[in-house]
Amino acid sequence: MKRYGILTGFAFVVLVFASIWLGGLNQDEGWSLYAARLVAEGRLPYRDFFYTQGPLMPLVYSVFAKAWEVGGLLGGRIVTAAIGFLAMAFVAATARLLAPAGRKGAAALIAFMLLGSNIYHIYNMSIPKTYALGGFFLTIGFYLLSFALVRLPEARLSRNAILFASGVTMALAAGARISLGLSLAVAGVGLLVHARRLGLSFVAFGLGGALGLAAVYGPFILEPKSCEGFLAAVNYHMSRTGHSPVFVLGSLSRLVRWYLPLWVLMGMVVFRRKPSPGLGEDDLIQSSRLPLRLMVWTFIAIFALQMSAPFPYEDYQVPIMGLLAAYAAVMVGANVMFSMSRVVLLTLGMTWAVSFGSPLFEDWTTNGHDRFWTRVKEKSELAQLQDASRIIEAADPGGTELLTQDLYLAIETNRKVPEGLEMGPFSMLSADEWRKLLASAPCKVAAFSGYAFAIEPPACNERPVEEQMEFWSILKEKYALFARETAFGQHATPLLVLRRKDEPGETKENPVR
Repeated sequence: MKRYGILTGFAFVVLVFASIWLGGLNQDEGWSLYAARLVAEGRLPYRDFFYTQGPLMPLVYSVFAKAWEVGGLLGGRIVTAAIGFLAMAFVAATARLLAPAGRKGAAALIAFMLLGSNIYHIYNMSIPKTYALGGFFLTIGFYLLSFALVRLPEARLSRNAILFASGVTMALAAGARISLGLSLAVAGVGLLVHARRLGLSFVAFGLGGALGLAAVYGPFILEPKSCEGFLAAVNYHMSRTGHSPVFVLGSLSRLVRWYLPLWVLMGMVVFRRKPSPGLGEDDLIQSSRLPLRLMVWTFIAIFALQMSAPFPYEDYQVPIMGLLAAYAAVMVGANVMFSMSRVVLLTLGMTWAVSFGSPLFEDWTTNGHDRFWTRVKEKSELAQLQDASRIIEAADPGGTELLTQDLYLAIETNRKVPEGLEMGPFSMLSADEWRKLLASAPCKVAAFSGYAFAIEPPACNERPVEEQMEFWSILKEKYALFARETAFGQHATPLLVLRRKDEPGETKENPVR
């Protein structure tokens, strides 16, 4: 097993490096890190700026704000990758805890392989979104719950104390990503159903969850202005309508592709329900059965909730895939008629093959095709972002403000955007507010990609073309072109760097490369 562990570690390091440096830019990275920067400056989400996710990510990430003040988006990705690694480590630890004797090391290795050798999972756990932090707290919560039920079945006081802590950490997961709060309901009901054996354990767990939620959301709900902002964020999500079966099927199809090795192992568990060689039916510790079932039901419940969203992107499921990975790793060791070394080798081969053949690498290194020719990127999108930041600095040396909806540019240049643009392309500005903002030309430099003015929140439909053109006309009256890039950032749209016309100095086209 040692050599497989070394190979898994090697794959993880390579894929983390690739995800951090080569991984495509995502608009969410910018406004997530920008929110954390605002919190570090003493401002709060909902009360002082519009924010659409749970409050915990900007609160936690504010502690590390110096990392992207110094290192730009790269610093934010490194911090996130570290949190993502810890989440995967706790998945492996949970699998080890719940696996039958003699299968523990292999189960932990398989669980980590399914995630740590998966380029899609690593990428989404390395970019500054809610996935890494939410998954981190969720997996800790289930590790604590499993520890309490497996290691402390008779020590009632200690067991309840650990379950209390489990409830708190699952509440923190809900503080990062609201949908993860469903884990509290599923686990709480499961403990209640087994109250005859576990006594008042469900009370300890529920109390921890309630206090955790109160600590995370209470201050924002009790303060009137914060509560108004929080309700606006909830309204934002509810205002997005439509539920296309085609979109749902596409999302499910891509999820199967990204996590194919995991689905294969789950198939082996479902269709080969026989004890592994040398194991009897009772060799899977009885106390392990409840946490395993709770993990599966939590996965199903959150999965169904997130798939019911108007636009259920498959990456929404990333924080909960660790639960299924731990379950598959434990159950394949207990119920499949193969030696564990063969299962480990099979898992290693599948994860490497799927990651090597992932279309992500093509997305990260090319911008599609021009008839017969492939448009190869000269640099990674992150390196291109760093180049763009230098162009902006050249247009406004020592500047502190930037008019943009691409907030990863604000992060990379360590500049502030005008009030109201804290959510980047998802910022809630009315048409009149846009006209007023653009006419005031608040910043010496502006930088706009193809995302500029395109999205009309909260429904997130495309803004009428006539209105977009009107905004561009107002911008053109106040700003002149300084630099242009034909394919920049998420989905390779054109980027224009503009300088206010009343600023001294020559204005010329200076393409970013």
